[in-house]
Amino acid sequence: MATTSGSPASAASRSPFAAPGAQGRGLWRAFAEVTAAGLVVALSHLGLQELGDAYPGWLLFLLGAAVLALLAVRRRHPVTSLLGVSALLGVLPAAGLPAAVIAHTSARQLAAPRRRNTALLASAVLTVLACAVFAPITGFGGHAFGLTLGAVLAATTLVVPGLVGTSGGQQDRLLRALQERAAAAETARRLADSESRIHERSRIAAEMHDLVGHRLSLISLHTGGLEMALQKESPELRDEAALVRRATGDAMRELREVLGVLGPLGQDTGTGALTGTTGTRSDVEALAEESRRVGIPVDLTWNGPDLGDRPAQVRRAVHRVVRESLTNVHRYAAGAHVGVVVTHTDDRVDVLVRNGRPSVAPEAATGLGSGRGLVGLRERVTLLGGTLEAEPTPAGGFAVTARIPAQPDPGAILASTEAPAPDSPTGPDPASGRGSSRRFGGVGRRFVSAVTGLLGLAGVGVMMTLGLLLVTEAAPQSEPPEAPEPRVGMTRDQVEEAGEWEDATARAAATGHEPSRPKSVTSCMYPTVSSEDFVPLTEGEGKRPTGSPEPRREDADPYAEDGPGKLLITRYCFRADKLTAIDRFTVPVVSQTPPWESP
Repeated sequence: MATTSGSPASAASRSPFAAPGAQGRGLWRAFAEVTAAGLVVALSHLGLQELGDAYPGWLLFLLGAAVLALLAVRRRHPVTSLLGVSALLGVLPAAGLPAAVIAHTSARQLAAPRRRNTALLASAVLTVLACAVFAPITGFGGHAFGLTLGAVLAATTLVVPGLVGTSGGQQDRLLRALQERAAAAETARRLADSESRIHERSRIAAEMHDLVGHRLSLISLHTGGLEMALQKESPELRDEAALVRRATGDAMRELREVLGVLGPLGQDTGTGALTGTTGTRSDVEALAEESRRVGIPVDLTWNGPDLGDRPAQVRRAVHRVVRESLTNVHRYAAGAHVGVVVTHTDDRVDVLVRNGRPSVAPEAATGLGSGRGLVGLRERVTLLGGTLEAEPTPAGGFAVTARIPAQPDPGAILASTEAPAPDSPTGPDPASGRGSSRRFGGVGRRFVSAVTGLLGLAGVGVMMTLGLLLVTEAAPQSEPPEAPEPRVGMTRDQVEEAGEWEDATARAAATGHEPSRPKSVTSCMYPTVSSEDFVPLTEGEGKRPTGSPEPRREDADPYAEDGPGKLLITRYCFRADKLTAIDRFTVPVVSQTPPWESP
């Protein structure tokens, strides 16, 4: 049925947040997804700041907003969203998880293999190129590093989720196709069953037409003879006979109008011809003998009196059950032993036709048959108020059991024709809880799908993180340039930038032992000394030479017994903040505590 432009279905089909043809607008779902994705992008950006962060705040906000917008409309515009987020991913690696979601949804939604594969390949290439081109601008490194980084991002956040989405989409489409095929098969089966019932009812109606029409024809014939006999003797009775004859003719015409619309039916011939003896013991024995002549062993057991005094519809039902069952044996169990048991009591007539396992398996083209004959039998027996069961036996054969009332109730026949068929499609029974179980099953499937999606997203995040770490560790690390050695002409600041700083301990050690300063020098710097600047004395080097004067008490004795060695000191002398002289000299160390270890 066509919908107007303002109907809910039409509005849902134009919603940018829902797939084409999907029910509902999906606004709240898109809002929840965008909120969660925004939090993920922010956290990812904080974790990837060391990789490269050359964005101003406003640019980062615009890039994140574009990614979230593409995420919200990915169901409506899958290809556009995928290509757009691929370009942004090369500039903003923090958008990896939203890009994975978009790739999965797009690949799952695109049914055409060529279009889907082209979109995935184009998105991967676009990410690699964007990352390689913009890597120096965004601070990720050189073009080569950006190319490697883009390949990792494309593989982990686009290709892998896209392949998973492709598999999921194919599974969804296969499931829908199987459901449609099952529904079509069920519809065909119901149509076949309905056709079988209609055919059997038409046959029953034709039989009623033959029986009732025959009786009415006899009544009309006898009434016409009576009318001619009373023409002279009693004109009054002749008029009554004529009235009866005309009423009989009207009844015949009305019966043909009611039952004649059923259309022509094939006439039964041979042992299946409907006669006054149809369904009696002799008729059933003739059916059994006919099967024996074609090589099927049939044992007939009749319990109770004959069915000659039973209604014609009961006898014909017995005839139909036996004939259809033996026909099925001919088709599907040729050569199997068959037992036919008819039990006639005061209340009902039971018919049991059982066959054993066939000696030769039926052909594959035969299968199990259409089942229309059994459906027609069940319809005929049900119309009489009876039951019919047809099922395989534990021994590998098949059994048909019919229980037919000996005197059918017309009211039961009418009720059975108005009641729905036992296997007719009905809605879910509220009492049985089928509808609620289906609803709970749908909720459970959605919950499992959500959990699976979260786990898959976590896996993508782990893969992306490991890939980025591997790329970062594999990238060549550029060593910082070494500071230049101090040289004449540098300023004091340049000397300090070279790592030379004033040290009070070194100045104190040089006092009294340093060479004289040039006259033009205005200030000197004594940088820090270390253990590398200490030179220990060799054996005999520290002994005072013979005849040398004793040092005064206030002077340090460079040849003291406890002197550990000499210390190399560098002196930078400046004139007007320019380095003019670099002097290196040694001073004796007379203390057991080295200067670099002094408190």
